[in-house]
Amino acid sequence: MTGTEAVVVGADRRRGVRSRIATVLTWVARAALALVFVGAGASKLAGEAAMVEMFDDIGAGQWLRLVVGALEVAGAVGVLVPRVALLAAAGLTLLMVGATLTNLLVLGASPVVTIALGVLAATVVVVLRRRQTAQG
Repeated sequence: MTGTEAVVVGADRRRGVRSRIATVLTWVARAALALVFVGAGASKLAGEAAMVEMFDDIGAGQWLRLVVGALEVAGAVGVLVPRVALLAAAGLTLLMVGATLTNLLVLGASPVVTIALGVLAATVVVVLRRRQTAQG
């Protein structure tokens, strides 16, 4: 093996390791999103008292609680399905934009959690999009 071939093989190996690390980190982020959103969605769908009260305070009706809960559970499942993960993460990002605005403008609540979840979901969108683009 020539020196040039060794450099190419070494670079390919490092690229492969980085790719595997990126894959693992992406799956960890997707699993975290799924866990958080299945919990949040399930609490809304189950009609937990705090969720019912919060949606009463929003004033749009309990139908919105059910729609948001269903979207959160669907997004949680979707981020784990490679074919729809990008779309699901984008949908969760948009849900968190709406939740952040609702916290700020309607409920007067802290938006820290919704912003953090929105950033995590948006990061997953960016990473998945970059990986799709890189793969062709």
